[in-house]
Amino acid sequence: IDIAQFDFQPEPDDYLLFFGRIHHDKGAREALEIARACNKRLILAGIIQDRAYYDQYVAPHIDNDKVIYAGSVGPVERNRLLGKACALLHPIQFDEPFGLSVIESMACGTPVIAFDRGSMPELIEDGKSGFLVNNVEEAIITVTRIKEIDRATCRFYVERHFTVERMINEYIQVYEMILQDRLL
Repeated sequence: IDIAQFDFQPEPDDYLLFFGRIHHDKGAREALEIARACNKRLILAGIIQDRAYYDQYVAPHIDNDKVIYAGSVGPVERNRLLGKACALLHPIQFDEPFGLSVIESMACGTPVIAFDRGSMPELIEDGKSGFLVNNVEEAIITVTRIKEIDRATCRFYVERHFTVERMINEYIQVYEMILQDRLL
């Protein structure tokens, strides 16, 4: 990512964030369960990809107090929501190949609580930039531990591993290796 597009926020507000498509695969229903069990406010942001899922599992809980649906948000609101959340909930129901919102969240200093599936172990340093959990029950317990995560560590982790600059430098290294091999 272009890290300059994400402001580091050292002090969060007291809400959890779900940031992604409203669809079974992304776990909006599970995020609602986690927030409700922790008695935390939940903000959901993202497009409604599955209207029937939204109508059945999400809409009945929206009260604009404890559960807020912000819809699809642009870069400024994305930056604010990600940066001020105490944690991003990412209870995915599939083996996600990446997870851009996970990286964007940590770039703002916000730790992530994610189901340990797909690429999540490659993106989250368990216990340092967030927590990897196996189910809703573990996520609920982990919300109480979120203050153990240093928000500056989350930002630094992204700076070290997921910036455009790093990608460019590694591409250059690969190109130089290819050229070197051709010269030999």
